[in-house]
Amino acid sequence: MKKIKVIIVDDERLARDEIKQALLSYPEIEVLGEAGNADDAKLLIEKNNPQLIFLDVQMPGASGFDLLEMLDNVPEVIFTTAFDQYAVKAFDTNALDYLVKPIREERFAKAMQKVKDRLSAEPVNQQIFIKDGNKCYFVYPADIYLIESLDNYAVLYFGSNKAFLKRSLNQLEDKLDPAMFFRINRAQIINTAFIAQVNRLPGGKLNIKLKTGQLLEVSDRQSVKFKTLNRL
Repeated sequence: MKKIKVIIVDDERLARDEIKQALLSYPEIEVLGEAGNADDAKLLIEKNNPQLIFLDVQMPGASGFDLLEMLDNVPEVIFTTAFDQYAVKAFDTNALDYLVKPIREERFAKAMQKVKDRLSAEPVNQQIFIKDGNKCYFVYPADIYLIESLDNYAVLYFGSNKAFLKRSLNQLEDKLDPAMFFRINRAQIINTAFIAQVNRLPGGKLNIKLKTGQLLEVSDRQSVKFKTLNRL
């Protein structure tokens, strides 16, 4: 198995040292760096593209959740916290795992087994983290079937959920895989894997029916582009 690249984020140096010490028993782990606040962590993560981060939930200034919202692509996450209520919230986000400080050796071992199982079973897929009110989500782009613009937010639809992300459609479009996503008009982006049917309208425009049932209209300009890309 290739080395698993890790970054540790915690405002307490002793807490970071505790995790580094625990990781010495795992030769498959490569610690790329550590950070004591969200801003430094963001730079470190974007520069090194780790597969896993150990992330403190509560830090002065921006929290661990705030950090994840700053990232365009989120690696696997193990939350660390000294507070039970934060641990529960972290677990509800579908994070890989969470650890309550002080970290017990057997609990750490279970978390590391989850890491190895996850990263050996499937390719590492980048995620999007969304904090929408009291709910938090880790979402794989492939699971998003529709993105809509609403004021200063993008509304992401995935599974039976929808969540609001404070980014413009233009910002998201720049980061999404163009082989997977297509902007059908000024206000909507679709995941082409969810297309059930494409219909031609009078005048050359198209509408698209998604597997989820939505019928969406494609603008004139994007209809031309869609037909060219798909040789329609």
